[in-house]
Amino acid sequence: MIEYLLVPAAYLVGSISSAVLIARLKNLEDPRNVGSGNPGATNILRYGGKTAAALTLLGDVAKGVMPVVIARSITSNSIVLALVGLAAFLGHLYPVFFGFRGGKGVATAFGVWLGLSPWVALALVLTWSLIAALFRYSSLAALVVSFAAPVYVWWILHGQPPYLVASIAMSVLLCWRHRANIQNLFAGKEGKIGRMGG
Repeated sequence: MIEYLLVPAAYLVGSISSAVLIARLKNLEDPRNVGSGNPGATNILRYGGKTAAALTLLGDVAKGVMPVVIARSITSNSIVLALVGLAAFLGHLYPVFFGFRGGKGVATAFGVWLGLSPWVALALVLTWSLIAALFRYSSLAALVVSFAAPVYVWWILHGQPPYLVASIAMSVLLCWRHRANIQNLFAGKEGKIGRMGG
């Protein structure tokens, strides 16, 4: 029974906003009030620079990895592990410590899969990198990866139901969180990688 306490603990870890904390440490404006309003590495990069963005990215990945790795050291129950990963992801999207105004979840989702299956994580990062290099849209790469994730989970993890359900849930939420980006992509207004603003 104690293993199920890992789930709310993972949500609390996910609720720690790396972007907001890094912005405060570096005396930057709150990312929720600047640019796109998204507390994530891409928005931080636009006004805070590469170092702040890199630290934000590492923090967002870490809070996906750590709860899963800790959970794996305690249990091999795939349902618990899938719920832990999903809880950390939800914490990032809807952080209890920051008024439930969280990020879009790409880096934290990657961290979750890095903890659950490095092979899935590798497939995801290679796919993201390919799409980003070809089209230079971070949001498009994230959307493609969100559609690809359940396929990779089904293929690499042999379609284990808990992981497959978790991957589908995260993919749906990722698409939902990117709905403004989808509109901008269709309207030709989405900012490309390497450009400030947009």
